[in-house]
Parts: sequence; C-alpha cells; structure tokens
Amino acid sequence: MVNKRRVDSDFSNTAYIKHVELKREAVPRFDVYPFNLDAVRTFDKLSFTKPVTFLVGENGSGKSTLLEGIAVAYGFNPEGGSTNIKFATRSSHSDLHHYLRIARGVKKAKDGYFFRAESYYNVASQIDLLDEDKVEEVAMPLINMSYGGKSLHEQSHGEAFFSTFVHRFGGHGIYMLDEPEAALSPIRQMSLLARIHELVQQQSQFIIATHSPILMSYPGADIYMLDQTGMRQTVLEDIDHYVVTRGFMNDREGMLRQLLREGE
Repeated sequence: MVNKRRVDSDFSNTAYIKHVELKREAVPRFDVYPFNLDAVRTFDKLSFTKPVTFLVGENGSGKSTLLEGIAVAYGFNPEGGSTNIKFATRSSHSDLHHYLRIARGVKKAKDGYFFRAESYYNVASQIDLLDEDKVEEVAMPLINMSYGGKSLHEQSHGEAFFSTFVHRFGGHGIYMLDEPEAALSPIRQMSLLARIHELVQQQSQFIIATHSPILMSYPGADIYMLDQTGMRQTVLEDIDHYVVTRGFMNDREGMLRQLLREGE
C-alpha cells in the first residue's frame, strides 16, 4: 500500500517546478490577448505544492492558454511533444511565455512531455517524418518505439493518446497535459488516473488542464478554478463540472425534461 502522505510531504524536495509567476511589470498592456483574459489579467503567482495540479474552468477561461505559456516557458514545443521535438505547422500560441518566470526545483527532470489534445495529430505526423529519415540508419532506433512500436496514425485517436501515457511517459518527469480526456472513454480516463498515480510514485509532477470530473478526482491534488474572478483554489465538490455531472446522473429524466423543454 502506497503511503500517499509521504509522497506529498517529500514533494518539496522533488518538485521540478516550484512556482510560476507573471512578470507584471513587463506586460505592456492588459487590454489585449492573452493578458485581457481574467485568469491572466489577475494572475500573480501559482505555487505547486502537490505532485498533481489541475487547472479547470469553462471554455475560454484561459486554462489552456496558461498551461501553454508555462509549457513553452519551460522549453516545450508550443504544439506539444518532448523538449527534443521542435517543429511548427502554424504559429498560434500566445506571447504569454515571454512574461512568465519559472522557479525550477533543485532536481532536474529526467523526462518531460507537453501533451496537447488539439494538436496531437501534428505531433504524430512529425514523429512519422523523423522516423522516415531514420529508416536507413540501422543504428538509430525509431521514435515510435517509445510509443508502443507502432505509428500513432495507425492507432485510433484514443489508442494513440493512451499509448503516449503508457509507453512514452517514463517517470521522474514533468508532464503537462491539456485536455487529455478529449479522445478517452470514461474507462480509459480511469485507466489514465491509475497511470498518473503510477508515475507520481516515480517522482513525477503533473500540471493538467481538464474538463473531466474523473481526472479531477485524483486524491490530494491541488485544483484551481479559472473564471471571471481570476484564479482560486477549490475542491472537487464545488466545481461545476462535477456538480452538473452528478446532478444529471442522479436525476437524468428530470434534467432531460428541463433541458428539452427549454429547447422548444
């Protein structure tokens, strides 16, 4: 049985990112994107006190923008992948990373990955291109061997996602996930929850932007809500995603009557 209390108490010594702060004095204007987003406009500093931190909020709240900024400031490619994958299909990321200051931990991560659901197709394509260049170089292992030995494009969307979590994530790393549940069934989301726990036991740190109440249920995680008031720490039971999902499942017929009546 894993001693969760020990994992948390030791985290200050194993955190790869201790905190991130906005260099507010350097921001030229707060009335333009992304600084006009409420969660960014009011942002000062976010400290990471647990192995798993969730950023939650409605669409447009800024959680993905903030996570992207942290990831790029750390050294990841804006479209995702490891720090060794450098490519660009379309420059759509914000300038937020230029204005973020990251306080790194004493220990250096042995592994790392920025998983971004919306652009993962581009990452998979880039891996295939790199592997094509290695075909004639017998001594060079193919990159897809780190993803289960099969091209991500030859797997279903959900299978490709999960292959990354299971095969590519090696532990002792910093993992930033943007809506990883996008292609996962509820069962697969629970499997991802278990995989996250395995990696936490291997001294890994996660920062996750998500809409999934299943993932948010990870015990002992820090959860931050991003909304029109800015950013605040909260608990699972107070998050709309959880409240609405629970209410719907507990009174499905009543909720459907109300929703369909309002839609007439």
